[in-house]
Amino acid sequence: MSNILWKSLVVSPAVLGVMLASTGAIAAQNPSKSGVVTKAEVLQSSKQDAFTLTSGSAATSETKIQIAPVQKLADAQKQTEVNVLDQVNKYSNEGNTNSQSQVTSVSQFSDVQPTDWAFQALQSLVERYGCIAGYPNGTYRGNRALTRYEFAAGLNSCLDRVNELIATATSDIVKKEDLATLQRLQEEFSAELATLRGRVDALESRTAELEANQFSTTTKLVGEAIFALSDPLANRSNDRNNTVFQDRVRLDLQTSFTGKDVLHTRIATGNGNRFDLGAAARPGAAGANGTFEGTQTYQINGDTTNGNRVNLDWLSYYVPIGPANLYIAATGAIHSDYAATVNPYFEDYDGGNGALSTLASRSPIYDIGGGAGAALTFNLGKGGGILKPSSITVGYLASSPNNPALGQGVINGNYAALGQINFSLSNRFSLAATYVHGYHHGGSAIFDEGGYLGNYTGADGVSRGIGVVGTRQANELIGAAESNSYGIEAAFRPSDKISISGYAAYHDVSGKVTRDDNFEAWSYGIGLALPDLGKKGNVLGLFAGAEPYALNRRGVAGGGRDIPYHIEGFYKYRVNDNISITPGVIWLTAPGQNEGNDSAIVGTVRTTFTF
Repeated sequence: MSNILWKSLVVSPAVLGVMLASTGAIAAQNPSKSGVVTKAEVLQSSKQDAFTLTSGSAATSETKIQIAPVQKLADAQKQTEVNVLDQVNKYSNEGNTNSQSQVTSVSQFSDVQPTDWAFQALQSLVERYGCIAGYPNGTYRGNRALTRYEFAAGLNSCLDRVNELIATATSDIVKKEDLATLQRLQEEFSAELATLRGRVDALESRTAELEANQFSTTTKLVGEAIFALSDPLANRSNDRNNTVFQDRVRLDLQTSFTGKDVLHTRIATGNGNRFDLGAAARPGAAGANGTFEGTQTYQINGDTTNGNRVNLDWLSYYVPIGPANLYIAATGAIHSDYAATVNPYFEDYDGGNGALSTLASRSPIYDIGGGAGAALTFNLGKGGGILKPSSITVGYLASSPNNPALGQGVINGNYAALGQINFSLSNRFSLAATYVHGYHHGGSAIFDEGGYLGNYTGADGVSRGIGVVGTRQANELIGAAESNSYGIEAAFRPSDKISISGYAAYHDVSGKVTRDDNFEAWSYGIGLALPDLGKKGNVLGLFAGAEPYALNRRGVAGGGRDIPYHIEGFYKYRVNDNISITPGVIWLTAPGQNEGNDSAIVGTVRTTFTF
């Protein structure tokens, strides 16, 4: 039993608060979490309660480049049978501090009273054998069930110490009355000793099973499956839309070679076709994909056929290089993989635990371009002030880097270069300024994430790129063009229960072939999130903004000069650590920038499984 209970000291840092002092009590540390979020998860930030934007510690949800490589690898691998682990962790939280120091007298235990029968026994054991240490704040908390387990572990340490003295022929040091006291204490705490033994045995058994069945010592599998029931509650003109039941699945192999880096190898599939919410006044003007407004995040699945075909949709590597964090991607990259979008609770990197739509998730400036490339994030402001702990991020993504054809490749094909500076003005207010320069071939869409959704064929028979957000007027290019986009993003948290975030972006597009590609576009939005509403882990989100639009556009038929507003509300209900249900509504006014078109109201119930 003594050996079993000593092992229990190693399991929990709090249990180590009561240990054998004479053998040089060592405070056990929690194993470092070398993990990462997938592009669709997040640096989720699943808690998303920190607004610092630099690439710093994994303990604070910061920019994606750091949160991704550090936070999630362990967090995403949640065990389904964790009753024992939960209990041990619960014990460890009590009185846990960064360091522990030796307590040399029972009188330092402020909550063990002299009137307690065990007081003299504790005092004798500590002073004679030096076998119990307490918390650095001088408390022992013996009036709580938790501390009874700690006391039982400490009692076991004293038994080991006494056995050691007897075995080394120094039994004359051990007094007979002390042995009687130990026996009485054993009887008093027999239930706790037995419980500890059972728990440690269960932990050892489960650990052995995990070790025997793990497929890799460096790789973990993170998965997400989404079921979504969606219906266009309004905008049923020409019977173009019906209630649909759609899915998306992502499996991410996350490999860490040093404990600080992470390689993502993600495969995905899905069948999430978007609704045709476009120009009802001109049915069929742009085929089945007449507008890109109201696109939902789960409808971005990497399968351009939307036929549940499995594909490699993301391959990337995060690694710290000196003072910077390096991001390299071979396919499926977007700017929000490495740049902070400053939109907590709404942003989930196209996953299934944030906002419903791409517009509410982040500023559309991050959807300009994508594919493959690299990025660096540099930390700033170690000396304090407004720059602490801020950062500068630069990145370059090319849409067709693997294609050696004329006008393609890393340099000559579609590309987007990003520069961003992040300011953490306080732990409750953050600000980012973003610039993106892009080059786009004719037939491309501006906000296309590097052509992630492929192309569609319009009523005129021409193949055009599909955007993930915005109107056709703000996306569609006739010939080659350059774009310069300027954005600002901010997040403010007045309290732990309220988060306010927003963005605004201006896009200047210059045609290289035709003047019809000269236009200006705008997009903006503001969101209010109420985390832990009704239950810890729940989120109520309200968002209002404007889809990317271009009022001065020529050459794109069927468009209007009205602002397409987007209003969204959702409530993520956390069933447990692995399942969440998110009902929500998206209301789109003036689809296609034309108030003559029917307003669209889309209702969705999204169920997300993470494992």
